[in-house]
Amino acid sequence: MQRHQCAPRPNWRQEVERVGLNYHTIDSLPYWTENACWEFTLDEIDRLDDAATTLHKMALQAVEAVVEDRLLPLFGITGLAAELVTESWRRDDSYLYGRFDFAWTGDGEPRMLEYNADTPTSLFESAIVQHHWREAVFPDADQFNSLDEALTDRFAQMLHGLPSADPRRTLHLSCVMPHAEDEGNLRYIEACAQDAGFKTSLIAVSDIGWDKDRHQFVDMQEQPMRRLFKLYPWEWLAQEEFAAHIAAAGMSFIEPAWKMVLSNKALLAQMWEMFPHHPNLLPASFDRSAVAPLAPQGLVRKALLGREGENVTIYDPDGSTVAASGGHYGSEGYVWQARAPLAEAGRGHAVLGVWMVGAKACGLCIREDDGLITKDSSRFVPHFFR
Repeated sequence: MQRHQCAPRPNWRQEVERVGLNYHTIDSLPYWTENACWEFTLDEIDRLDDAATTLHKMALQAVEAVVEDRLLPLFGITGLAAELVTESWRRDDSYLYGRFDFAWTGDGEPRMLEYNADTPTSLFESAIVQHHWREAVFPDADQFNSLDEALTDRFAQMLHGLPSADPRRTLHLSCVMPHAEDEGNLRYIEACAQDAGFKTSLIAVSDIGWDKDRHQFVDMQEQPMRRLFKLYPWEWLAQEEFAAHIAAAGMSFIEPAWKMVLSNKALLAQMWEMFPHHPNLLPASFDRSAVAPLAPQGLVRKALLGREGENVTIYDPDGSTVAASGGHYGSEGYVWQARAPLAEAGRGHAVLGVWMVGAKACGLCIREDDGLITKDSSRFVPHFFR
């Protein structure tokens, strides 16, 4: 596992825009960067694959325990949200994808930082943009990246057995609009769904309507919505006025409501309780004093619903603050996790994200930041392996 300095392609902006990445620069700073890349061995890729595959199985066991043992309130999931999670899990609602974030330097085992399992982004960059970069720059190397094929196959599984006229063969896809990054990811997912045989339609979250006479959600053309892919967090959706109609509407969601458990940082404490001392887990608890003796390198406090690096505080073993981020989260509670070393990336640090499609690990993305906290503006750096 090595980080290399690279010379960016002279026309890199035009090249990434050509394949559809029009948000390669954020606030005049590069989001997509080619002045560095990461090289792995096949054995290292296999270890990341094995870690993610194993953790996904464990995470599903955790959801089962949380739902059946009525632990959802520990996750801050109550009322309507809890009902939606429980019903969705017991129906075995189908799911599409997720992304594990790992701390790993190449030594020891990859350690899970969190599971972005509801609305993970950087999918388009992972699947398409870095693939074209690798073909242009390292054509004789390989890449941990079978996302395109895996996503299309997963969508095809969702269509299996449905008659050609079944309304569930139409997929609406939604996010907050305008938003360049979310819309870029949404259009890529739409393309995979179309390749699988779905008819698709894009709609802004704010444009989804409720037809009280038909008891159905409808799009801008008053067409009923039977299946929705939403790049919009479930905890936000459950607070919307129309959320009370979800159960009666008969609309299926990608991702399903039970993903609220996996995307919640309380999952870290639940998995550590169920699988203590597992080599791919870090000690975690709602109780700081329970984690501190197991955290020789310090502690990290994370808001249960925190996203994009918001409301994270990192502490040294002596309790002094090393890094902290503000944000809009925290009122829902926090979890404590042992601190693990991140891979060094020039002047900063790197987090490794392994993509899951269904139960299969299918790709790798690497995000670098000058600080210790990975944010939405952290740089995307491509990789290859030999």
